[in-house]
Amino acid sequence: MSMPFYVSPEQLMKDRADYARKGISRGRSVVVLQYDGGVLFATENPSRALHKVSEIYDRIAFAAVGKYNEFENLRVAGVRYADLRGYSYDRVDVTARGLANAYAQTLGTVFTTESKPLEVELVVVEVGNDPAGDQIYRLSYDGSVADEHGWVVMGGQAERLASVLGDGWQPGMSLRDALALAVRVLGTPTEEAAQQRVLEPTGLEVAVLDRTRARRAFRRLTGVVLEGLVSGAVGTERGPRHDDEPDAGGGETSTP
Repeated sequence: MSMPFYVSPEQLMKDRADYARKGISRGRSVVVLQYDGGVLFATENPSRALHKVSEIYDRIAFAAVGKYNEFENLRVAGVRYADLRGYSYDRVDVTARGLANAYAQTLGTVFTTESKPLEVELVVVEVGNDPAGDQIYRLSYDGSVADEHGWVVMGGQAERLASVLGDGWQPGMSLRDALALAVRVLGTPTEEAAQQRVLEPTGLEVAVLDRTRARRAFRRLTGVVLEGLVSGAVGTERGPRHDDEPDAGGGETSTP
């Protein structure tokens, strides 16, 4: 008679954590940082149909790394949560803190009860009327929540990139300076590539939560606006042209 197979709870949790971290590390990093007019999101992603950064509600955005189908389901659930809460109560009752708590419960439940954890890492951001009012929450695969300040990096090479971003970021940066720093961070040399990579605008996904907008703060920066900001050719007087860019949501590839 064979003995039943036994795995200690500690080993089981460790194996699940290692599995999730390995999946997340295969994805390209997302950089989130405050600038003087709001919060900037930047990542490598050549796809124009599948996104890593998305709008959730009026002044709330969502960024993710990891497995696309898993965090896309979370994004959709977040939009439904926000819409239902805003409709049932009031739009001001939809907050990043409430959404982060809802995501934390889902991630924690899956991690402890399901056979496979979600291979995702999330950031939920709400832009305030001033920098002190911005809220940035980072959620891990196991449901843990971290209240971040100023900036955050997720995905592959996150520790290496975080040191570069931490050294370069400072409060009150302009949008152009913040984007230049984000692009430099994303192109940081890795163990596979010893030299700094020069990232082209066509390979970037960039969005902002613009605190100066009255209601819907989320905007994508694309086309000539993004090219000008990346190259430094667009002056500050031409920066607001990205108001013409469409608002959009969406998902992204598994490991873009």
